Amino acid sequence: MVGMTAPGVAPATAPDIDATPDIDEVPDPDRPWVTIVWNDPVNLMSYVTWVFQKLFGYSKDKAEKLMLDVHHKGKAVVTSGARERMEHDASRLHAYGLWATVDRS
Repeated sequence: MVGMTAPGVAPATAPDIDATPDIDEVPDPDRPWVTIVWNDPVNLMSYVTWVFQKLFGYSKDKAEKLMLDVHHKGKAVVTSGARERMEHDASRLHAYGLWATVDRS
């Protein structure tokens, strides 16, 4: 019998769920995603500069500046834009042996 409960058993109710999302979970279309390259103890500075030039078409000066940020500051934002594109950029950097992550700017 549908809707009947056994004696002494409370009927099942839906859990009390707050439908209001946390502020951090609401997407902000004006806040782009970024690809971050992290310093590592493996790759030579000249190699990192070369990878930035090859993958992103950066001038030698821009690639060297980003590489020096990675070296001295521990990280550098190398690209920004749509999430899917940043994930693609991080994947390409991984293929060249660089440590890269994607985050919100």
